[in-house]
Amino acid sequence: MRKSHQTDKPLGKAPDGEPSVGTGTAKGAKLVRTRLAIRTHALLERYFPERRLFLRSDSDTRFIRLKSETQAVVFAGGSLVLGWTIIATAILLMDSIGGGNFREQAKRDQQTYQQRLNDLSHERDARASEAAAAQDRFNTALAQVSIMQSQLLDSETRRSEMETGIEVVQATLRDTMKKRAELTEQMEALQADGASELASAGTAQTDSTMDFLADALARTAAERDQVVADAQDALVRADEMASEIRQMADQNDTIFRQLEEAMTVSVKPLDKMFTAAGMDPDRILDQVRRGYSGQGGPLTPLSLSTMGSTSSADTLRANNILGEMDRLNLYRIAAQKAPFATPLKDAFRFTSGFGRRWGRMHAGTDFAAPMGTPIYATADGVVTHAGWSSGYGRLVKIQHEFGIETRYAHQSKIRVKVGQRVSRGDRIGDMGNSGRSTGTHLHYEVRVGGEAVNPMIYIKAANDVF
Repeated sequence: MRKSHQTDKPLGKAPDGEPSVGTGTAKGAKLVRTRLAIRTHALLERYFPERRLFLRSDSDTRFIRLKSETQAVVFAGGSLVLGWTIIATAILLMDSIGGGNFREQAKRDQQTYQQRLNDLSHERDARASEAAAAQDRFNTALAQVSIMQSQLLDSETRRSEMETGIEVVQATLRDTMKKRAELTEQMEALQADGASELASAGTAQTDSTMDFLADALARTAAERDQVVADAQDALVRADEMASEIRQMADQNDTIFRQLEEAMTVSVKPLDKMFTAAGMDPDRILDQVRRGYSGQGGPLTPLSLSTMGSTSSADTLRANNILGEMDRLNLYRIAAQKAPFATPLKDAFRFTSGFGRRWGRMHAGTDFAAPMGTPIYATADGVVTHAGWSSGYGRLVKIQHEFGIETRYAHQSKIRVKVGQRVSRGDRIGDMGNSGRSTGTHLHYEVRVGGEAVNPMIYIKAANDVF
């Protein structure tokens, strides 16, 4: 206890004879550190005893002394390296497992996407087949309408002829009845004259007078019988013609009804198609009619003359049907001049639609297909541009009626020239990857009055018609 007390006593003194507090505190802290070092060394000595590593040569022997602290540092460093290796290996293993899962998921997603694309392609092919079948049905219906129109005109002509024949028979019957009345009057007059002559004439002239009267009466009776027979024949013929007229009326009603149904089936979908595309049908038809006024062919105004008489119900129905046929012809011409068709006929897939994409406006629809896939005009028009155009690459512009323009970008080869007139379905180029493009595709635009609109509006509107 005394030794410890002497050790803790400060060794220095202040100038005035008082002990130096600062000097004692520093030495105490040093002593504490020394004790801590001794205890640490003893602890390390327990787990890492001092070792010597001997190195012997031919003429000398040396050793390397490994202190406990050195062994502890080496052990700690090795432990850190081993721990880091284990953690890094675990991380790499987890990344590998996760990457494999991601790849499998990506592969499954790709297969699902490819299956969806195949389904869409099959659906598009089925729609195309249905559209072709609908077009065939439409053409067949139009041919039937033309045949029915001819039959209608023929039946109307026959009915007019039969009405004229009935009027002639009626006039003949009236003349016959009038003639019969005159003959009856003549016979009565002859009988009266014969009676007076018999009273005044002698017996010599009686025989000749009676013969004359008998002959006259016989002729008159024969003529009367003939007139009656003619009248009966005329009545029978009139009944037959009336029956034929009723039969023709029934046939005309059937023809009218079939024509009206055919017009409804043909015209209503076209009305719906133009309305769905945002185009006023009446305005479009008026514009087409003005463009083709004064010309013959399908746009010649159709009407059924009533020859100045009051229009009958059949005449009004016939004129309404002919007006609908004229409207149908106008619709067919207008449909050829608006971009209702698809620019590709081969298999393709949609890669990007109309609207904003990555913060920028995508003014068209993208169709992906193999390099060189044929590209077709979607409506009748005139080529206004056929060449290179900045980000569009090889570009074709076609100006159509109604202020509509279509654009076909990123082509590998252009097959039309500026000023060339093209029809719907004409090949105008091949699909490519020119311009600002990330892969082989067709960038298809529709512009109305210079403003870009969604091309799918027109394509979807025509799905149920073409």
